[in-house]
Amino acid sequence: MNRPRLIIAPGKEKALLRRHPWIFSGAVSRIEGTPQEGDLVDVVDARGQWMATGHYQAGESIVCKVLSFDTPQVDDDFFSQRLQSAIEYRRRLGFFDAADTNVFRLVHAEGDYLPGLVCDWYNGVLVMQAHSTGMHRLFPLFTNLLRRLLGDRLLSVFDKSSATVPGGSTDGFLWGIEPREHEVEENGIKLLINFFEGQKTGFFVDQRENRKLVQELSNGHHVLNCFGYTGGFSLAALRGGAAWVETVDISKKAIELCNRNVQMNFGPDAPHQGTVDDVLQYIQTLKQSSRPPFDFIILDPPAFAKNHRSLQQGLKGYRTINQRALEALPAGGLLMTFSCSQAVSRDDFQTMVFTAAMNADRRVRIVRQLPHAMDHPVSIHHPEGEYLKGLLLQVE
Repeated sequence: MNRPRLIIAPGKEKALLRRHPWIFSGAVSRIEGTPQEGDLVDVVDARGQWMATGHYQAGESIVCKVLSFDTPQVDDDFFSQRLQSAIEYRRRLGFFDAADTNVFRLVHAEGDYLPGLVCDWYNGVLVMQAHSTGMHRLFPLFTNLLRRLLGDRLLSVFDKSSATVPGGSTDGFLWGIEPREHEVEENGIKLLINFFEGQKTGFFVDQRENRKLVQELSNGHHVLNCFGYTGGFSLAALRGGAAWVETVDISKKAIELCNRNVQMNFGPDAPHQGTVDDVLQYIQTLKQSSRPPFDFIILDPPAFAKNHRSLQQGLKGYRTINQRALEALPAGGLLMTFSCSQAVSRDDFQTMVFTAAMNADRRVRIVRQLPHAMDHPVSIHHPEGEYLKGLLLQVE
């Protein structure tokens, strides 16, 4: 095997020895050969001893995402075994046979030892999203492997990588039926998914267990779902018997689909309103409103901190929106708040909430920590994979 090689500088092997799957450019003393973006490269120490094989990323701070620490033989059989392992993990947890849920994550990048690859299952439609050129190049292989591994369960394969692959790509179906919209079910709630226009892979699959918690806590309450997208948390609140639910999102298309989802599940007279507005501007008006206050607010904003360079600005944005929500809640009210920014650590997030509570002059207790769902496993060697941080809070 005559691949290009990344030579690790002396003293920079510690992360690799801990099986961390990211190699940063500062750890590489030199490169032998001329690897192109997405090529397989071997990683060796200063003595030339093989350490790993992975995908090369040109011009990135993460210069290589490691696929194997055990063998340099990264071929079709290697990927077939990794995909089979991911499928068996979900089968073991009962996702393929759940009575009321047919949408879940099938491959979770580093958590399934396939860094750069995300696959979500939508009731027979598999959406693949690549976060590296190397993984995107393999989509034809993955399509064939997954057709064999999943059999008749698989209806089609969709590539949703236009916003995540360096240099871009075109979203579209790679194989099978081609629905513009597709109906799925989560915790007994029906949802319409638009693969072309939807965010992420079409839906925020990681919040399934937290949406179920909202359902359990909403009976009789007035619920405000901020950054509500197509209404996942709102539908859960309505299913749980909420007296009133409002969904706020700046996207008109998202609110339109949210309203359709509400009507499909609860009819035209459901106690729900979809509002197109900027959440921060909207939430600042709540204290002046004459209607009954919202006693349950959900904040699930987009990633305010895309990377460590924008961390402080991102934390400021999170702090502001959380402070406004805490100020608006009545005594005894609940706030469910999240950050999906990988750059924001759990400690960063909790400190931000503490500061927001102090600025709002409210006493706050933590009811529960809220991680992503268990179909999003985190490799113990890659703690950064725990990207979703959430807290359920009660305000006094």
